[in-house]
Amino acid sequence: MPIPMTDAEWSQRVRLAAAYRISALEGMDDGVFNHFSCAVPGEPQHFLLKPFGPLFSEVTASGLIKVDAEGSVVAGEGEWEPTAFHIHARIHAGVPRARCIFHTHMPYATALASLADMRLLPVNQSSLRFVRRTAYLEDYGGLVLDDGEANRIVEALARYDVLLMANHGVTVIGDDIEGCVYDLHYLEWACRDQYLVYASGQPPRLIPEAVVARTAEQMIEEKRMAKAIHFAAMLRRLDAVNPGYDR
Repeated sequence: MPIPMTDAEWSQRVRLAAAYRISALEGMDDGVFNHFSCAVPGEPQHFLLKPFGPLFSEVTASGLIKVDAEGSVVAGEGEWEPTAFHIHARIHAGVPRARCIFHTHMPYATALASLADMRLLPVNQSSLRFVRRTAYLEDYGGLVLDDGEANRIVEALARYDVLLMANHGVTVIGDDIEGCVYDLHYLEWACRDQYLVYASGQPPRLIPEAVVARTAEQMIEEKRMAKAIHFAAMLRRLDAVNPGYDR
């Protein structure tokens, strides 16, 4: 049976399903694991989430489940993966500006988070999108299956939009899907570039702090200008190779 919903919710579902499939195209998924969520427009107590089972590349708008803060599935079929609920429910409740939350084990960001020094360095222009917007969870505490571990994530994101989680992966938050897709894409590129610098065996050429500060501010404005354009471009690529997310 069709799920009754507003036009605003359906639009959110379509864009969130597209975000899952875009990330799969870019190699940022991890089998049936990893998860993105978004608050339901007009229903701040509910959020949309992929049920446990489908691959990122298989997600559809109608296949998303609607979940409340206590973990009840109030619309849709399927169940949440346990770490998905604990991560997303606590961030949605504890960080009000986090209307969208993307958590992945994407390769280069996870590799950086697995190093003794997991800091994102100002090695090139791409990294300047994140060096001042990234928090670090320095100690791996196991699977996020309780409020204690989830609360550590909430505290780390209190003043930041990006979280590198030691020996685990990355979480990106924002007020819209377009911004989170933008950040996830360019964060992985920045981590890839730093990995390649390390792999060269040469010492990194770091950008001077004064330039970092000025350019980091410019990058915030660039994101505002470019995130919708970037998302539209990713949709064109997706529509060409893996349509059907809007079912």
